[in-house]
Amino acid sequence: MSRIQFSIVPPKGDRVHHINQADVEVVLSRLPEVLWRRLRGVHFNDRAWGNRVLGYVNRGRHDVAFCALPPSFSLNRCCRKHRLSPAEFGAEFGRKWPKLAIRRFLLYDVLLHEIGHLQVYDERRRSRRLRFYHEKLAQEFADCWRRRLWAVQFNHADPVHNAPG
Repeated sequence: MSRIQFSIVPPKGDRVHHINQADVEVVLSRLPEVLWRRLRGVHFNDRAWGNRVLGYVNRGRHDVAFCALPPSFSLNRCCRKHRLSPAEFGAEFGRKWPKLAIRRFLLYDVLLHEIGHLQVYDERRRSRRLRFYHEKLAQEFADCWRRRLWAVQFNHADPVHNAPG
């Protein structure tokens, strides 16, 4: 994990980074290295375009970025889009999400989704864009690995790394 570069850009206004380097390292340590071998950098910036972008993968498919967000908000729109339940992350539908649920969503949905975009779909494709998982497969990757990781109790002081219970 020491080969991964981390960078942080302080957010503007009241926006905050809900997760940090240590949180990302814990999730990566729980995954087989072959899944995140392509990952070279994790960046925390303030490019959320309002609240529309939570995270993204760069064009070279080697870096993941997380965007600063308001201190309190609801991720129900994201859950509806991906057909997830807010309760899966410890939140209630239609209400502001607790900080723990926001962190859990960013780590176990957004991070895993972006790592899904690093997975090679078809190495033989000429187009770099078509070689990797797109949205549907990246979300399936995230859902599958979240279920696998949460199926086993993880002994950690931070409750964000286990399913809400």
